[in-house]
Amino acid sequence: MRVVFFGTPSFSIPFLRALLEDPTFEVIATVTRPDEEAGRNHVLTAPPIKIAAAAAGIPTFQPTMLKSDDARETLRAMRADVFIVFAYGRIIPKAILDLPRFGCVNVHPSLLPKYRGPSPMQSAIQNGDAKTGISIMLLDEGMDTGPLLSSVNIGLDDNETIETLTKKVEEQGPGLLVETIKRLAAGEIVPMAQDNAQATICKSLDREDGHIDWNRSLAHIERMTRAYKGWPGTWTTWNGLRLKIQEVAEADFNADLPPGTVSVKHNQLFVDCADGTLEILTLQPEGKPKMTAEAFLRGYSTIDTAVLT
Repeated sequence: MRVVFFGTPSFSIPFLRALLEDPTFEVIATVTRPDEEAGRNHVLTAPPIKIAAAAAGIPTFQPTMLKSDDARETLRAMRADVFIVFAYGRIIPKAILDLPRFGCVNVHPSLLPKYRGPSPMQSAIQNGDAKTGISIMLLDEGMDTGPLLSSVNIGLDDNETIETLTKKVEEQGPGLLVETIKRLAAGEIVPMAQDNAQATICKSLDREDGHIDWNRSLAHIERMTRAYKGWPGTWTTWNGLRLKIQEVAEADFNADLPPGTVSVKHNQLFVDCADGTLEILTLQPEGKPKMTAEAFLRGYSTIDTAVLT
């Protein structure tokens, strides 16, 4: 089966590898976003999926506009049986969705129709869900609205982070994808329409989404630190200094101070929120490395009694 794989970040690579390792599939090309400048020196950098494809001897197509006639004709000439998409990062127009005979199959890390959109894993953790999952679907012109082909549940631990959930998706998703494509090609799957009445939407995250509102509950803020590790991170400010809050825990006492108020006890750092007191275990002042609260207090002892914003 001739496959064209659409993906961009390193998160996509295990799915590409699963296809490469199965003799059923002939991955004839990958499609990814154009190279972008990265780092302080603005070095032009290839997307991770392009690097992985090159290592496997597979050509990569990097269209600037998928809606262009040139992009459509380039993809048509590949004569793919199926397009497979995971974390590509761009909307694929109908003229391209209609090219392969088995359609365009997408991997989405939620139990659709819940959490349609670009941040389903973060949303599941932030909302305190007990489970999420992976859905395999046929793409249509909507945002994650196409008919479902298969799914698998993934349980969420009490201390689940975006990093640990990513690993679970990488472990369970590729096998589900391979099995689903084979069954689709064999005519063993009848695509099932999603129940739009049950749909929820999640947004693209920006840095402001990680800004801590200390008037929120202890549970909400604690889940933020686990859901938003990496990007956008969870942060607050003190006297104009941005503090990235990395790890927290519920304190074994309630200081009963106004939300955002800092207290220091026995070289431990605490902040009050709407319904309790959080202990800050690790944090990262702007321009500094990650450090323990004890190490932070050695250089910033005047934070005691301050109000974070």
